[in-house]
Amino acid sequence: MKVQKVADYQAMSVAGADVIYNAVVAAMKEGRNFNLGLATGNTMIELYRILAERFNADGIDLSRLQTWNLDEYASDASHAVPHDHPLSYWKYMHENLFNRFAPERNFADSQAHFPDPADPAKFDQALADAGGLDLQLLGIGFNGHIAFNEPMKKSEIGVAEYGALPSRVLPLAAATIAQNTRLTAGGDESLMPRFAATMGMKQILTSKQELLLACFAEQEEPLTRMIGDGCATPELPASYLLDHADFTLIYTTDKINLDSVL
Repeated sequence: MKVQKVADYQAMSVAGADVIYNAVVAAMKEGRNFNLGLATGNTMIELYRILAERFNADGIDLSRLQTWNLDEYASDASHAVPHDHPLSYWKYMHENLFNRFAPERNFADSQAHFPDPADPAKFDQALADAGGLDLQLLGIGFNGHIAFNEPMKKSEIGVAEYGALPSRVLPLAAATIAQNTRLTAGGDESLMPRFAATMGMKQILTSKQELLLACFAEQEEPLTRMIGDGCATPELPASYLLDHADFTLIYTTDKINLDSVL
């Protein structure tokens, strides 16, 4: 694990954008395809603005870039929320990143992929056919989830079995609903869907590079547990990243203190 401490949200956004920009540009300049896993939420908003501005300013051809979102809300166990839903991740990604690309960047809507509640296995197959993820951008939920892979008790599922979970639809945990109601739904719980299609742990963990960003005080507790315990457990999904060969954590010291475990 590589750890980068930064002062605040702006510094985190710049540092994270640097990692993604450098990886994408290296592939584009070599004529290689690049599969970029994307996350949503307040953590990523400034990073996406910076990233789009840099791609535009430097004239980067993005025709070989494919993006794969971690998740999408679902109105039930088989239907994604409509694109115009206030909390739609399709809407979020277009507003915060895709629509910011100048037309000359050659990024088409068909290059952006989201897990479909109607057929999650199709998403996994398409990603596998594309060669798997080159870099996965992640946040961490206040209960330690990554994407919407919620914690499960070790008595319910084995460590290896949890790490091999595919993309799927699942009901959201009460803690996640409460967290996202506050952070993204303006406190209006009626806006919050109760289901989501999520990229599987297997697809996330087989990415060649993992990048986790953290900037909320509430993330200190799961990060402290994760690093302090030092082993993968389904009770804290982000802990599986510790076993990855190329995992970088960038966190802000104005909100998070990990000195006791680093």
